[in-house]
Amino acid sequence: MTNTTREQELIRAVKEADSAYSLVKAVRILANAHIEAAIPTLIAVFSYNNPGAAELAAGGVVRFGKTAVAQLLNLIDDYNYGGRAWAIRALSGIGDPRAFDTLIEAAETDFSMSVRRAATKGLGNLDWEDMPKDKIPAAQEQAFKTLLLTCQDSEWVVRYSSVVGLQGLATAVVVTYPELAESIKTHLAQMFKTETDLTVRTRIQLAIEQLG
Repeated sequence: MTNTTREQELIRAVKEADSAYSLVKAVRILANAHIEAAIPTLIAVFSYNNPGAAELAAGGVVRFGKTAVAQLLNLIDDYNYGGRAWAIRALSGIGDPRAFDTLIEAAETDFSMSVRRAATKGLGNLDWEDMPKDKIPAAQEQAFKTLLLTCQDSEWVVRYSSVVGLQGLATAVVVTYPELAESIKTHLAQMFKTETDLTVRTRIQLAIEQLG
């Protein structure tokens, strides 16, 4: 059996899975096989209404790193919000700045809590050095403004992930843009005084302590 034939069989096993269990099993095998041609199939699993399979597929896509970004951006399902949440989560895990505009829009405007949560976390995990240097400061300022907005989200999990995003952003800019890092720390200190959810307050305190 050739490698190509084996790859095709693994992809077909996912597409032809006839039960939740067989889908999870097939996706696990395909994700671990690290077949680049399988990226679209793994992304399609995000919309299958099977969280276990979707989580495995997302992990497999993230392991491809930047190779998967263009396909993720092209194949994001705007109408299936479960699928969109997993796609945003994968983009957030990869950290490629090509996803910047997508993450900003999702964090600010998406009605799905899980999408906003994934996007806000992703804004603190971007590999800024992969962005054109002349665009970095403005993009980092935009990320800060967006995270300030999402820190006021009605859902505590989105506020929590916004704090995670702010900490990641502050860590990224502490040397290159210290003024922004200080602005983030100031905001976290203010947010700690007004946040009512104990879990979010605890995460804010951790961020403040770790940022120093």
